[in-house]
Amino acid sequence: MSVLSLPRPYLLFLGDVTDLSYAKTAAGLRDWVPDQCVAEWSLPGNPLRLGLPVMAPAEAARAGARSLVIGAATMGGAIRPAWVPALVEAMEAGLDIISGMHAPLAGVPELKEAAARLGRQLIDVRRPPAGLPLGTGRKRTGKRLLTVGTDCALGKKYTALALTQAFTRAGARATFRATGQTGILIAGGGVPMDAVVSDFLAGAAEALSPDAPADHWDIVEGQGSLFHPSYAGVSLGLLHGSQPDVLVICHEFGRKRIIGIDAHYPIPSIEEVIELNLMHARRVNPDVRVGGISLNTSKLSEDEARRAIETEARRTGLPCADPIRGGAAFDRLVEACLEPEAALAQ
Repeated sequence: MSVLSLPRPYLLFLGDVTDLSYAKTAAGLRDWVPDQCVAEWSLPGNPLRLGLPVMAPAEAARAGARSLVIGAATMGGAIRPAWVPALVEAMEAGLDIISGMHAPLAGVPELKEAAARLGRQLIDVRRPPAGLPLGTGRKRTGKRLLTVGTDCALGKKYTALALTQAFTRAGARATFRATGQTGILIAGGGVPMDAVVSDFLAGAAEALSPDAPADHWDIVEGQGSLFHPSYAGVSLGLLHGSQPDVLVICHEFGRKRIIGIDAHYPIPSIEEVIELNLMHARRVNPDVRVGGISLNTSKLSEDEARRAIETEARRTGLPCADPIRGGAAFDRLVEACLEPEAALAQ
């Protein structure tokens, strides 16, 4: 699998996006590679802040930034016309442009012209590598953990990153395998699964987590949800191709409906998610098991979060934790993922 070589550190561009949920790329980079984030920058009048120094491109370049990352997202992945002058300004300041949007940077004539004139790179990370194979279902060596969810955008990437760090601290050999644009920017490589032609999704996941030493863990970032009418396809291809030994179920406490669509679809229960994911995962690995539950409690107080975690652990009989809060509950989740005897039988 080819590894991207990205010009770092970054200036994070928020554009005119005012909702943090549409600035997940910028927030993810701030949270997981803060040493690679020089500053943030928005269009005039945008109140959204990440807590980084605010710098225009020229100042950021003087501070050491080598590229501007489009840290905001739009419905459909288009580059907004209002952003184009700012991106040109960044190139004129000496920065390359990195995008995880669906729309290619070079598809914007002004950006293509400015890059050619100034000798800057336009880097699209949401482009799958060429020559991806079909999935084979062949059993591979090594161990794999996949994060799956009750919905999209609720913590599968953060869970995978936190587990990778925890496995490493515990002395296990572990590698984070990125499957989305933010994860790829954090890890420096991966496959943008939502940009892969559907026939090759499972093969892309197999290529992302190839044969490995018996004691090595690939921690695979999940995408979408089998219960999401828009994104179930990418979730199933990733589930089959990653051939997981362990699943971690991700859920946002209090979320009632599937997000991102106008129709009302209720959030499935954790039990439903376990049942459906295990059914499909057993097709490629009969020994797959659930390690536990990752509970996103970001909207709760410390006491509320503790009670919610304890309640779900008692109700399901599985280790439950918020990986971002950590603590003893997260230690139990990590132990259950690493050691089969520490997890209850499914």
